[in-house]
Amino acid sequence: MKSEVLKSIKQAEEEYKSMVSAAQLEQKQKIADARAEAEHIVEKATADAEAYKKSRLADAATAAAKKRADILKDGEQQAAKLKKNSLANLDKAVELLVSRFKEQLHVSA
Repeated sequence: MKSEVLKSIKQAEEEYKSMVSAAQLEQKQKIADARAEAEHIVEKATADAEAYKKSRLADAATAAAKKRADILKDGEQQAAKLKKNSLANLDKAVELLVSRFKEQLHVSA
């Protein structure tokens, strides 16, 4: 009977060691899996952030190009308007210049 009890105790100890060993292996595997998952999440987040950055830069470049085009268009319209107004006043300006020149000729003569 003593020997059976000792065998039973020895068997229980071996089962316990086996269970502890299995639990330690399982713990190591779970830690490895968690680290791999964390690395995967970081890689995906980095890729998503890079894609978002590229998208925002492309949007900003498009907006800047549109704004530049609008500014150039407005500038060209203003330049055309100024040119038109100046051409309308050109004849009057030439007449005024000629009349002042004639006055200066008469004064010095």
